[in-house]
Amino acid sequence: MNMSRLALSGMVLGVACATALPAGAAEPRPGGAPVVSATQPNPGPVLEARVAKLERLLEGQALADLLQRVQQLQQDVQSLRGELEVQANDINGLKQRQRDLYLDIDRRLQQLSAAAPTAAAPVAVPSVAALATPEQEQAAYQQAFDKMKEGRYDEAISLFRGLLANHPNGKLVDNAQYWLGEANYVTRRYREAVDEFGKVITAYPQSPKVPDALLKLGFSYYELGEWAKARETLEQFLARYPQHSAVVRANERLQALKAKGH
Repeated sequence: MNMSRLALSGMVLGVACATALPAGAAEPRPGGAPVVSATQPNPGPVLEARVAKLERLLEGQALADLLQRVQQLQQDVQSLRGELEVQANDINGLKQRQRDLYLDIDRRLQQLSAAAPTAAAPVAVPSVAALATPEQEQAAYQQAFDKMKEGRYDEAISLFRGLLANHPNGKLVDNAQYWLGEANYVTRRYREAVDEFGKVITAYPQSPKVPDALLKLGFSYYELGEWAKARETLEQFLARYPQHSAVVRANERLQALKAKGH
């Protein structure tokens, strides 16, 4: 019998002696001490039963506390899972943007490769004659583009800006201007992206980059929460380029605007 059981036994014995002593079992002596009758029943089994009952009650309480703790842990785990799901969705969204960017890069590279043999000769710029050769422009563009592919967007932005400054009339300036917008868009600098994509549309209206710039301009307005401009720009894109490969994406973003009540 362990200490807790001895303690319980003592408690029960005290209660039994105080409240359950049979009538006539003891007679008080003149000095006050009772004389226990020889026929008094043995309290051992009764005490054992009461101790066992108390132990069961205590065990039941301990089990209830344990179940409550388990339920709390389960709730905490579910809460953590919810937070992880939200973070996973955010990460997947960023990965999708990067995949879209790289797919667009591959497509544009193929177009550049196909157009290179028949490309018109670049226009020389006297003020920057030392830097205006097609070879130097191509090398500068490739260097900046490589930084984009590596995800080093700040370096790419700096290099594309340098290309535009040194080759203002080069054959790749519209591409460089577009990738300035993309580099800002993918790094969530949406206000800068609006400015850069807008320059593609206004400064190079005949460029094959204009449809993509118009689409991403609408996306940038969307990310900025400028709902009216986003809707207007995306509807303009769909009206002007109904056969573009990104029509589905434009419609999806318009549906998202509608779902938001815009």
